[in-house]
Amino acid sequence: MDGTAKKTILVVDDDPAISAMLAEQLTSAGYDAVCAYSGSEALLAARNYSPDLVLLDLSLPGKSGEEVLRELGTIPVIIVSARSDIDGKVRTLLAGAADYVTKPFEFAELEARIRVALRKNSGTGEELRCGPVTIDAAKRKCLCSGVEVRLTRTEYAILKALVVAGGNVLTKNQLMTAIEEDTPDCEESSLKTHVANLRAKLKTAGGYDLIRSVWGIGYTLCDK
Repeated sequence: MDGTAKKTILVVDDDPAISAMLAEQLTSAGYDAVCAYSGSEALLAARNYSPDLVLLDLSLPGKSGEEVLRELGTIPVIIVSARSDIDGKVRTLLAGAADYVTKPFEFAELEARIRVALRKNSGTGEELRCGPVTIDAAKRKCLCSGVEVRLTRTEYAILKALVVAGGNVLTKNQLMTAIEEDTPDCEESSLKTHVANLRAKLKTAGGYDLIRSVWGIGYTLCDK
């Protein structure tokens, strides 16, 4: 494994035999493994264990895998599913999944994909700040006035770009360019909606509007 610290992987599959097999193989490969067997249990485990990556089946009791994917925020997710239709794969990848592995699979291939996803998500270990907002780039976590804010993949990318700008105005084109690698599914037509959702979450945590719209230009993050 890369690095010295153990990575925690959450295995979400309603089949106990598959979960146990994956957990055993992951443990042997040097990871810490946690199992969940339903959508609701997966979200609870994600909150309790803060996994570095999630292996997610789509066919789950209660909340579906697609719903869980949307609610996991910035945690990298590899879909592990028996569904092999191309349209379904494309939808989940565009919805934010880091990768898609079709059952049955060889563990060696899955582990290689896990390493790639973790490497992409490793960040620089750097802490970014602007006003009351702090971003832990290594853990992809955001604090606003000391309160953790759970963000979607696109919201995180937008906020990181605004924090890096340090209170300077980013045009819509500049913002789209800054986030395109992390959020290939975000289009200019949906940018306004993502910013509005991000603004609401930051206001709830910080108590006031932190994102200011500059009419006809773009957006800036208030640093005071």
